Amino acid sequence: MRQTISQLESLGQVMYDEPLAPYTTWKIGGPADVLFIPGGKDELVSAIRLLNRHGVPWTPLGRGSNMLVSDKGIRGVVIKTGDSLDYIRFEDELVHAGAAYSFIKLSVMAGKEGLTGLEFAGGIPGTVGGAVYMNAGALGSDVSRIFQSAEIVLGTGELVRYEAEDMKFSYRHSILQEQPGIVVEATFRLARGDRKTIAAAMAAHKARRLETQPLQMASAGSVFRNPPNDYAARLIEAAGLKGFRHGGAEISAQHANFIVNTGQATAEDVLALMTHIRKTVKDKFGIELVPEVLVMGER
Repeated sequence: MRQTISQLESLGQVMYDEPLAPYTTWKIGGPADVLFIPGGKDELVSAIRLLNRHGVPWTPLGRGSNMLVSDKGIRGVVIKTGDSLDYIRFEDELVHAGAAYSFIKLSVMAGKEGLTGLEFAGGIPGTVGGAVYMNAGALGSDVSRIFQSAEIVLGTGELVRYEAEDMKFSYRHSILQEQPGIVVEATFRLARGDRKTIAAAMAAHKARRLETQPLQMASAGSVFRNPPNDYAARLIEAAGLKGFRHGGAEISAQHANFIVNTGQATAEDVLALMTHIRKTVKDKFGIELVPEVLVMGER
C-alpha cells in the first residue's frame, strides 16, 4: 500500500494517520490511514483508478456534516474534496458549483443573483457534493427539485454526467448510496425572483433555526429521518428523551433530533444514544427510526 500511496503524492496532498475529528461537524472520529486531497478533477480520476488497480479501499469525505466517524477511524484512503473543487459559476438561471463548495454559501450567492429555489439550503451545513449524495433537504424542498445534472467520478474511475433521472432521487437518497462515486460538479436550475423577497425568506429561516436548533454546539444536524407523516424530533421528545446523555453526547434540549457533542464525546457515546433512542421510540410508539447520518469506519 505504501508504494501505491507514494504515487498519490503526485496527484494531490497526502497526509498519513490524520485524525478525522477536525474534518467533521460533530468533531468526532479517529484517524484515516491516509487522507488525500486531489489537485483537481483529473487527479481525482487518476487517484481512484490507481487505488482500484491496487485494491486499496477508499472513502469519500466532504465537510463531514452528515457523518459519524468511528473512534478507530477509517482504513485505507479517505478522499476529501478540496480547493480545486470549491467554485461557483452562474449561467442565466443555471448555477454550476464544484463539489467542495458550501451548500449554505451557494444559497446565499444564488439569492444575491436574484435566483430563487435554493432558500431551503440556507441551514444545511454540507458541501454541494454531499448535498447531492444525500438529496439534502429542508423546509419542504430538496436537491431533487432543482437538480439538473452532475459530473461524477464513479467507483470504477469512469467520469460520467448524470441527469436528474439517472440519480434515482428519493427522500434523503440518491443512486450514489448504492453505486459509489464522487460528485465533481453539480448544476442546478433555478428561477428568477425578487432579491429582497429571497433575502427576507432566508433571514426568517435563519432566525427560526437559531431559535429551534443548537447551532452553537458541535452536531451533525438531524440524526434520524422523519418517518412517514410524522417527525423524528416529535417522537423523541414525546418519548421523554430530550436532554438524555451518554458520556459526552447529549440529546439536545433544544431540538430532540440533534445529538450534540458537549466537548469530549466519542463515536461510541453517540452510537449508544442512537441505539437508546431507536429502542425507546420503538417500544413506546411502534415506529422504527432510520438513521440519516452515515456511520463510517472501523468498529
